[in-house]
Amino acid sequence: MTDKPAKPMTHVRVLPHEDLCPTGVEFDARSGRTLIDELLAQGIEIEHACEKVCACATCHVHVRSGADALAPADEDEEDQLGDAWGLEADSRLSCCVKLRGTELVIELPRFTRNHARER
Repeated sequence: MTDKPAKPMTHVRVLPHEDLCPTGVEFDARSGRTLIDELLAQGIEIEHACEKVCACATCHVHVRSGADALAPADEDEEDQLGDAWGLEADSRLSCCVKLRGTELVIELPRFTRNHARER
């Protein structure tokens, strides 16, 4: 019996966000999982109004570093990103970002397209 090789880890650094993680956070995440699942597992309460099915833009993030190692956004993600607040060239939906064993620097936008955030 052979052991399966361990999946590579992705080191994620989330820049400080006034409400969601005031001091920022760094963690190692399992490759193959979505960025949103790993953010939520770390206690970062990022919005996900569509329950992580790429049908809204509330889980919008900026990938400040490491985006070149990610799969490009598909057509569905691109369509939803059009509704994101503060859209930039490095914008992605965290429900669509599959971690791939590279280091990522993530910035959470100050606002989402939702008018009110439930607590």
